[in-house]
Amino acid sequence: MTSMSLSEYKQVFLEELEEQLELIDECILKLEQDGRTDLVIQNLFRAAHTLKGSSATMGFESMKELTHEMEHLLDLVRHDRMEVSIGLINLLFKSLDLLKVLKNEIEGTDQTVSNILPLLAELQAFASEKTNKHVAPDIKKSRHALSIFVKTKIGEAQEKGAIVCWVHVTISKDSIIKGARAHVVFKNLNDWGEVLFTDPSPDSIEEGNDNALEISYVFAGNKTADEIKSYVASMIEVVGVEVDLFSSESSSSEDAAPEPAIAVEQSPENSFETRSNKNQTIRVSVERLEDLMNLVGELVIDQTRISQVEQNLLRQSESFNESMEELGQISDHLSRVISELQGSVMKARMLPIEQLFNRFPRMVRDLALTLNKDVELVIEGKDTELDRTLIEEIADPLIHLIRNALDHGIEAAEDRIMKGKSPKGTITIRAAHEDNQVIIYVEDDGSGIDASKILKSAIQKGLILEAEAGTYSDKEAIHLIFHSGFSTASSVSDVSGRGVGMDIVKSHIEKLNGLIDIHTEVGKGTQFKIRLPLTLAIITGLLVKLNEQTFIIPMSNIAEIIRVTPHEIQSLRGESVILLRKQIIPIVSLHDQFRIEKKSNNKNYTQLVIVGTAEKRIALAVDDLLGNQEVVIKTLGSYIGKVDCISGATILGDGRVALILEISAVIRQNQLTT
Repeated sequence: MTSMSLSEYKQVFLEELEEQLELIDECILKLEQDGRTDLVIQNLFRAAHTLKGSSATMGFESMKELTHEMEHLLDLVRHDRMEVSIGLINLLFKSLDLLKVLKNEIEGTDQTVSNILPLLAELQAFASEKTNKHVAPDIKKSRHALSIFVKTKIGEAQEKGAIVCWVHVTISKDSIIKGARAHVVFKNLNDWGEVLFTDPSPDSIEEGNDNALEISYVFAGNKTADEIKSYVASMIEVVGVEVDLFSSESSSSEDAAPEPAIAVEQSPENSFETRSNKNQTIRVSVERLEDLMNLVGELVIDQTRISQVEQNLLRQSESFNESMEELGQISDHLSRVISELQGSVMKARMLPIEQLFNRFPRMVRDLALTLNKDVELVIEGKDTELDRTLIEEIADPLIHLIRNALDHGIEAAEDRIMKGKSPKGTITIRAAHEDNQVIIYVEDDGSGIDASKILKSAIQKGLILEAEAGTYSDKEAIHLIFHSGFSTASSVSDVSGRGVGMDIVKSHIEKLNGLIDIHTEVGKGTQFKIRLPLTLAIITGLLVKLNEQTFIIPMSNIAEIIRVTPHEIQSLRGESVILLRKQIIPIVSLHDQFRIEKKSNNKNYTQLVIVGTAEKRIALAVDDLLGNQEVVIKTLGSYIGKVDCISGATILGDGRVALILEISAVIRQNQLTT
């Protein structure tokens, strides 16, 4: 195995590991919330079994040993030899946390080497102490202890004329992969007919056992007993085969026998139905998607340039009508192809936000225990799709909002009862598409945010003057929580600090061309509303002209566009402002911002583009509006580096470069403090 192939195998292993850890996390939570179900236990067992096998193959011994002990515990549960208890659930969570640490060590993001021995000892001791030995199933009775499902399948097979028989197979004690050999027998028999039942289930077979393995199959087909015996006996490491014909009486005569907790294999027909309902997916590296997206970007630029050439030629001469018509058809076709390609690549980059939301139930559960609060997490809109880059970028802000809601929003149970509320608080995370954006809500039914407390804290911290406090509306006051270091908390919390970080949350969201807003009601709760673009690669922007230069304002940042006459512009503290629906909005001259000479014109009005949120808006003064179009965002590159108030650039149809404004930065630099 070359170093390259080893690296590829490791990457595939890590991707599978991430999926299995998410599944384990989800299943343990379901186990705690809904109690034991066979499906949840089976999914947990299979996940542990899968990780044990894959980690052993890759040589990660610590992970193999840990998942082996987890698998053993879960096997006891699924065979009714251990009950589900809070002790078991906490131990499974503890094991999951250590698996995540081991994953980080494998990735190289954590240089420490974990000692798994204490947890292994704890798992083994728990298994020994809690095992209900008196309910251990007697496997010898399994030939006669068939479920109603299996008996029904046997009856149907016999009605169709199939020969049904028990096939008892012994795998050599010298085999080091007894489970794999049992799978081979199962597969080969299934190719001949249909395996209706196996005992024990191949997935439950532990490798490394020094004894011979005895496994029984209920087989339905058109082969005679001798043919079956000869066929199975020819398989590798099979040292014994017995075939007993299954009579219709044998299934009914044992109805009184207790039904063991043994996994039942699905018939091929049912298995196929299950497989066909699964999403067929393929892993694609982010790098390849980025390359595709860059190609789409170049196509968009070329298409824009063709359109520009077409317009120029039309203006020059009418003699090219026929050529122009053909060029127009080419341009239209290219536009359709690009649009379809862009849509396909965009969909390839999209992931359900469920992948992000699934991280939160465990976090809420642990924090609620730490804070001694009873909290229910409600998740809605899991299927809402978002660019994978945005999913990763928005994770930290959402985590901070949820932690704040738990720590500062949701009251203690006794306080909620005194207020006439349910002792259990509720936090809701909801996602939905709206136009070309994704809206994410983080809501709680807690104490809400008191505007008067916000103002008082802001005055104490010197963020505003006491004389200015009366000019703030409740909404404006509440938005002060986004100031750096702002907090109304009376003490430092290990969970969410002292509110420090809400300014970081806001700036992070704004860097993603997003917006965050708050709606709160004292005693009722708080809602944070986050508005994000579907992707960061291509945006719809408004083209504006400053003298001879073109700039682009993202449409997601624009509230409205207005024209004002000179007498509508007022002065406040020496700055130009307008009064729009009783709100004072400062006017920012982009000419002054970027040191561009103002163009003289005879217009008796000024074009203003209003940007920002309802509580923090400014009016950008521009010379002309050139319309809106989709633009490909390009970085400025390491040579130019970061430029204040500029988020990137794009290439226009005529080949010129246009800069894209970073509206949040423009607002920060020009916001009035009134």
